[in-house]
Amino acid sequence: MNRTAIISIRRALQCSMTATAIVAVAGAGLAAAGPGGLVLVLEKSKNNLVIVDPDTRAVVARVPVGNDPHEVVASDDGRVAYISNYERGSGHTIARVDLINRRALPPIELGVLGAPHGLAFRGGALYFTAEAAKVVARWNPATEQVDWVMGTGKNRTHMVVVSHDQKVVFTSDDGSGTVSVIEQPPVPTPARLGAAGGRAPGAAWNIDTISVAPRSEGFDLSPDGRELWIANATEGTISVVDVAARKILTTIPSNKAANRIRFSPDGKYVLVPDLRGTQLLIIDTATRAEYRRIELPGSSEGVVVSPDGQFAYVTLPSRDSVGIVDLTTMAVVGEVPTGKGPDGLAWATTR
Repeated sequence: MNRTAIISIRRALQCSMTATAIVAVAGAGLAAAGPGGLVLVLEKSKNNLVIVDPDTRAVVARVPVGNDPHEVVASDDGRVAYISNYERGSGHTIARVDLINRRALPPIELGVLGAPHGLAFRGGALYFTAEAAKVVARWNPATEQVDWVMGTGKNRTHMVVVSHDQKVVFTSDDGSGTVSVIEQPPVPTPARLGAAGGRAPGAAWNIDTISVAPRSEGFDLSPDGRELWIANATEGTISVVDVAARKILTTIPSNKAANRIRFSPDGKYVLVPDLRGTQLLIIDTATRAEYRRIELPGSSEGVVVSPDGQFAYVTLPSRDSVGIVDLTTMAVVGEVPTGKGPDGLAWATTR
């Protein structure tokens, strides 16, 4: 082989290696996600989804969504974000964002299931409330169809939480001052089927209603599924509900106007933001007493905790930012400017 041929081969290899490196870097940039995830924040006033890398504590993308977005949730694999386009009660779509390529996907059209608000992703399916229809429903990504709808008959069926086993669905109906507990009870199956019991696909669902205070909006289910904690924003209290008994165990004074609350992943604490104040209240779930009040740079609204329980992320609407709280030291350790009117937020676990 002559010298000219050798030089040509070397140049070709160098070009190939450079191209491969560029592709690898681009791919790494798309998938970069801090310590196992992304923080998703709704820039409500500008109709955007803001994507924050929790490792660098910087905004890595801003993606347009529908009008008046209120809540956001991510799929189990962290690849897609879903955003309810409330549109001040006249909306009929749920926006979707590709979190890998960071671009908008075609929205989900809901038709008569108007005013979507609360969202939960569980067991590969998206659950959502539709206030205008007074229902909670489920959308199947595999079929791209709504495959289950259950009416509550309550005003402003607002937020939704789903148990880990997907057997119980909870909604906060803040227009009626109630919480709905929706469950498909076990149905005995014939002995000849070789099973002692099961859940018949067509079996009726039971709905139990628990009366709470007016404007009881934000709520969360304990990691063990035994208790539901509801923030009563008007009264400045938190109702603790025994899920099995379907009754209020106690009411805890919080003095917080909270429309969202969140359990820590280990269930030891409940985090309570404040729309009117500048403190994040931490409640010890074992003692049901105040554990700590953390001073924030401004009033707070949405809250989410990283899966490892180390950090809490709190939207600060008055500062157009997200505050970062270290739950080990119980101190504010950072703030990320996110844009106008940050509201709902969620964690996307990347895999």
